[in-house]
Amino acid sequence: MKSYLDFNALEMFENYMKMVGTPLLSDEETEEKRLYGKKIGLVNAASWIQLWCYYFGRLHLPGVKLINVGNEAVQLHFMKAFQQGEQCPPQRNIEIFSNYATEVAELNGGVDAIMVTCSTMNRSYPAVKKAVEPYGIPVITIDQPLMESAVRIGGKILIIATVQTTVDNTKKLLEETAMAFGKSESLEYSGAVVEEAFSLLGEGRITDHNELIANEIRKAQEKDAIDQVVLAQLSMSVFKLSYPNPESSFGIPVLTSGDEGFKKLKEILLEQ
Repeated sequence: MKSYLDFNALEMFENYMKMVGTPLLSDEETEEKRLYGKKIGLVNAASWIQLWCYYFGRLHLPGVKLINVGNEAVQLHFMKAFQQGEQCPPQRNIEIFSNYATEVAELNGGVDAIMVTCSTMNRSYPAVKKAVEPYGIPVITIDQPLMESAVRIGGKILIIATVQTTVDNTKKLLEETAMAFGKSESLEYSGAVVEEAFSLLGEGRITDHNELIANEIRKAQEKDAIDQVVLAQLSMSVFKLSYPNPESSFGIPVLTSGDEGFKKLKEILLEQ
């Protein structure tokens, strides 16, 4: 039987709250003065991924107030739809994301930018953008900057995912981005799904999760020359905790949405 509480609970609560904090109306302190007073809305497909949002948000957006919305009902709903061979994400999920974004835009004076953090839900972007147009709030999906970086680097791309629901929408976004950059003809990519890694993630075995991904990269390199790796989901961004300098480990860049997405948000905020 899986043990959910086999850890030092006091240490866990202390570290979690040190990073997350409690909601405050006052602005957060930051040495980056142009980020002072900024707020972003993070539209998630599950509450568990908010841990990633807080970590990468604190890492790349010091002092920015992070406002998360989303719960497991959304993720479970699109997982079931995918399992049954239905549209993924379902239209109902897209409507919910639009509502989430509207709530973030309306409550407590709104936000300065909104990011959809789920790769499976990247198809919701047009609806979310339209929903908040009256508020003049910029919207991005977390994997759009990821795909833009991949297309700029070029060469043969290996896309790795750990859940099947992500695969088709990630490929679509990559192809759309290449077309927008005028690089459709030179686009070359292959894909791999490491579902066992997602199971390990759910068990808290982050190091093992990362090693499975690393092994998949090495296996691909043994078969063919690849120029870069794209990790398709935000959850996979913890890979960099084990491999902070992937170019020295694998000889090629490994891109994550946790880095690329939050860096893009910073650019947007600094341009305002």
